[in-house]
Amino acid sequence: MLNPFKKWLGNLEKKDAPISPSIDLANVPTHVAIIMDGNGRWAKQRGLPRVAGHHSGMKNVKKITIAANDIGVKVLTMYAFSTENWKRPKEEVEFLMKLPQEFFPMEIAELVEKNVRIRMTGWKESLPDHTLSAIEDAIERTKHNTGLILNFALNYGGRKEILAGIQDMVQDVQAGTFHMEDLDEETFSSYMLTEDLPDPDLLIRTSGELRLSNFLLWQLAYSELWFTDAYWPEFTEDIFYQAIAEYQRRARRYGGI
Repeated sequence: MLNPFKKWLGNLEKKDAPISPSIDLANVPTHVAIIMDGNGRWAKQRGLPRVAGHHSGMKNVKKITIAANDIGVKVLTMYAFSTENWKRPKEEVEFLMKLPQEFFPMEIAELVEKNVRIRMTGWKESLPDHTLSAIEDAIERTKHNTGLILNFALNYGGRKEILAGIQDMVQDVQAGTFHMEDLDEETFSSYMLTEDLPDPDLLIRTSGELRLSNFLLWQLAYSELWFTDAYWPEFTEDIFYQAIAEYQRRARRYGGI
């Protein structure tokens, strides 16, 4: 009997072709953020180890990145690993930390061809050297690209980001380089890790969970939220386009009427 993990590996490329989007290309969100959730549950349903779900989820990153790039999204932020994910079993964390070493060498050529620029939002100091090296190499190789920014939120937590921003601001006040009377939402945003990026227009979360999980808490204040029951490994380009189409049907009022 064929091992289910080997059977899954053999079927990775046997995907249906994506359905062409019927969306308004003049009203595409500038910044889309995605909480890629459900890898482990997807694998469990198929009798596979959790790491198989993470591996399949990794392969889905490129597909959705290209889909976003093709319709004109400017920034795609993907929640890859949170500051709370260190609590997971050691073997699973070690596997997750090895994925950048596999993903970037395998996919970087096509991402460069698509003019995609890689960046990271999070704290580098806690990452293993091999993980950080793979990420920094990808950032370096794509730094001159001018297309979609593929932003990985890695070792990231929203509360930690806000606290770190407050600490940096207090230090600037003490140093006399910032004055409290100048504090407003715009100046405080400059202390966030995403200071040079627009806030997300649309947040997508997969797997049916309805929470933010400590992701971009400051930046998501007025983002449109869209949830799907699909687990991340089965989140297709067509489902992504459905999210974009739903975004385009909504009226964004920012507190007005």
